[in-house]
Amino acid sequence: MMPPMRRLLLIAFACLALVGAGCGDDSSSTSSSGEATETAEAPKEKTKPQVKKQEGPPPTELVTNDLEEGTGPAAKAGDEVSVQYVGVNYKSGKEFDASWSRGEPFTFALGSGMVIPGWEKGIEGMKVGGRRELIIPPELGYGAAGSPPTIPPNETLVFVVDLEAIS
Repeated sequence: MMPPMRRLLLIAFACLALVGAGCGDDSSSTSSSGEATETAEAPKEKTKPQVKKQEGPPPTELVTNDLEEGTGPAAKAGDEVSVQYVGVNYKSGKEFDASWSRGEPFTFALGSGMVIPGWEKGIEGMKVGGRRELIIPPELGYGAAGSPPTIPPNETLVFVVDLEAIS
């Protein structure tokens, strides 16, 4: 027969093991319609990037540079994506907008026309956890109208975008 103290410790250990096994993480959630949805999220360790002033003439086509390759799923049209970003004017290097300054990511439906065409094309295919530089010519940005007072007419834009989540 087992001593009472040893038996008590064995039972306590078994209970802790069962409780620990039930505390796992499940990345799926249930929407209000009762459907299961998957959410892919990047680690929360990134900080606001410094965007370098560009040299030479601006490109005439969209340029994408993966500064950090993500490891999660790739964004596609129809996905709701959450990003952190910094936007600067190509010519001056002056920042005109940054979600980092607001302390929360910007979320939108990719392919829905909610953002400028350069973002629609430049973020598609990006993987969760990635950081991408987008150099966007005026035709895929704000064009001849610009977005006064911070974005002059026909300005090429530079964004550094972190894809934090797809849902």
